[in-house]
Amino acid sequence: MTLPLPGTPPEPDGHAGETYGAVLVRASDADRAAVIDALRAIRFSGWVAAPDDGWLPVIGEPGDGTVAAGRRGVLEVAAALAERFATTAFAVRVRADRQLVLAAWTSGTELGRYSSDPSRDPGADDEVLAEPHGAEHADAFAIAVGRPEAAEKLAELLGEELDPDSVFESERLAGVLDLLGMPRWIVAAAALPRDIPTGPRARDLVRLGAGSPGAVGRLRGRAAAMARRRMPPPPAIADPPRAGDLGIDPWLL
Repeated sequence: MTLPLPGTPPEPDGHAGETYGAVLVRASDADRAAVIDALRAIRFSGWVAAPDDGWLPVIGEPGDGTVAAGRRGVLEVAAALAERFATTAFAVRVRADRQLVLAAWTSGTELGRYSSDPSRDPGADDEVLAEPHGAEHADAFAIAVGRPEAAEKLAELLGEELDPDSVFESERLAGVLDLLGMPRWIVAAAALPRDIPTGPRARDLVRLGAGSPGAVGRLRGRAAAMARRRMPPPPAIADPPRAGDLGIDPWLL
């Protein structure tokens, strides 16, 4: 029997449906104050935690939407921070606990992108395949964090087709975070602005709204959120696998 993770209360139909997104920046190459300054410059909305397990977590608000200027979602923010600090940064995103997206950059170089189900991206048509895409990047992900020995298990985990009726993508993400040596409490990040179960208290995080802290940030963040809802970030997988590419009649799927 599969049980919900902390911070993922079940919906009325019995399934968890949490949505959240985070950036994890290698903490040895960028301190918290410098990262906050960089986030303020791009009018980021969300929270910045203290370094944890060698990584500096940045939680986006909303997790699956535009969180910074220039139609940046958590993936685009990760890319910007990796380049700004010449370091490694990962982006993780869970949508309604039915899709996991994972991507990584080292400096200005993208290492790869993974989606457990590209068909769940907004705007995806009926031909987009509902199967994991990008598991082949597991080697690059594992090497980037200095854990090449984890590559095989990571590839197996990313490539597994989970039963959406019994297994949540937060569970897959928990396994990914363990293999990569990243803070596991990220899977409960949807609890914000309340305290995060098994993670930091909300008062210990720096909250930014459209780049500003405090009460002003809350006001600016709400105004920015209204505008950003009309400008979603680009899809995680620009060219997802399609039934037509394999010669499959989409009516048979």
